[in-house]
Amino acid sequence: MPRIVIAADHAGFDLKQVVVAHLRAGGHEVDDLGTDSTEPVDYPPLCAAAARKVVAGEADFGIVLGGSGQGETLSANKVRGARAALCLNEYTARLARSHNDANVLGLGGRVLGDGLACSIVDIFLSTPFEGGRHQARVAQIAEIEAQEAKS
Repeated sequence: MPRIVIAADHAGFDLKQVVVAHLRAGGHEVDDLGTDSTEPVDYPPLCAAAARKVVAGEADFGIVLGGSGQGETLSANKVRGARAALCLNEYTARLARSHNDANVLGLGGRVLGDGLACSIVDIFLSTPFEGGRHQARVAQIAEIEAQEAKS
């Protein structure tokens, strides 16, 4: 069972609670980094912390949530080695994993219903990376990331 780290801002808090309960009911180990209320909070440090845990091997996957999920996904992607994908339907969740080997899932609490969000999470976590022709592209992404880190 994959280990999951999760983080959200205030706009993603309510959906985070639903997703955490769903994951735990499914037997997943969940490391909840917060936030712990709907009080306004800045998301970049929370989402970067979640991505860092994934990259460090302390979690198998990360989930970051906000109002739209955009800023949270962007923040997670600033961590070298994170491949965060904003997924607002099952199709993009499946492709994020199978084609891009995404390791962090971005979700929008103001744009997704609870049922759809849980379905997206399940598909993201259960879809394997296909490798093959996609492996070269993922390697190219990592090389671009390495080049940018040098500048």
